[in-house]
Amino acid sequence: MTATGTVFDADQHWRLHERVALRPEPFGALAYHYGNRRLTFLRSPDLVTVVETMADAPSARAAFDAAGLDPRRWPAFEKALSSLVAGEFLVDDTHVAVTTAEESR
Repeated sequence: MTATGTVFDADQHWRLHERVALRPEPFGALAYHYGNRRLTFLRSPDLVTVVETMADAPSARAAFDAAGLDPRRWPAFEKALSSLVAGEFLVDDTHVAVTTAEESR
């Protein structure tokens, strides 16, 4: 759970936070959050692929499948994405859409 109360759910739609930049590296990528000034390492090219493409998938699990990941590896990716959610590198689009709609009332 993050400070905002968001818990990673692999069946939800996730995307990279708009204030996060990825820099490709031989090991995967560096992710820097310009809002909270956090830096983290994505230590797998497969994880980078998932993070970069998950906005186009209906869920994290769908992104795993689209990236061609072996389902036996999915729990490790769920753990990594959970850490990215905790660091606010990923946001749940479903939550953002509901919050935005409520604020516009």
